[in-house]
Amino acid sequence: MSYSSIEERENESRVNNSINKFGFWAGLIAFGSTTAFVIVQVLQVMGVFYFPIDEILIYGTSLCIVIPFVLEMLALHYVTPADKKFWSHGALVFTIIYSVFVTANYVVQLATVIPMKLKGAVDEVRILEQTPHSLFWDFDALGYIFMGLAMLMAIPAFEKKGFQKWVRISFFANAVVTPLITFVYFYPSFSVKLLFLGFPWGITAPLAMLMLAMMFRKNYKIKYRHENPKT
Repeated sequence: MSYSSIEERENESRVNNSINKFGFWAGLIAFGSTTAFVIVQVLQVMGVFYFPIDEILIYGTSLCIVIPFVLEMLALHYVTPADKKFWSHGALVFTIIYSVFVTANYVVQLATVIPMKLKGAVDEVRILEQTPHSLFWDFDALGYIFMGLAMLMAIPAFEKKGFQKWVRISFFANAVVTPLITFVYFYPSFSVKLLFLGFPWGITAPLAMLMLAMMFRKNYKIKYRHENPKT
């Protein structure tokens, strides 16, 4: 093997290590933000939070999920073997669609709807509110449907053995919950009881993000041990 080939392999290894570390931290932040959203949602249903704090916290924590999750899925695409990149690329495309829908929704709610409602201009922003079966309600629904599709699309990118098997299972679990989320959003009559039907998402989504983050960490530690056998 030539010197240039060895140097190229070393550079590629360093890049992969950096991507795995980046993916780990992005996934950890996505997991934390999703967990925070779930906690806020439960506390709101329990009547602990009221307007405007409840909406600020719900939309704020939801918005905090977006960029870390996109970056986590981007990292997945770059560490996926070439023969499986079709699946990771498709997952990344669906993730971007998710991010566009939910970002549009949460920014409108936080930057326009809530401030206008606090000023008493409720009627002026009624069409922009995320209420059951409104425009931005559908935006939110589509966002999380595409998140589920992203995880479904990513499943073939993982191995069926080792730790990746568990990442694969966690992604599958969240994909299975997606039809429940769809039903909650689009059922003609929304209620708090109906909301609980989608509660499994509060477990499967953060779990999938965390498992992927841990996969990145394991990838980095394995590569580090190979490159530093005496440490």
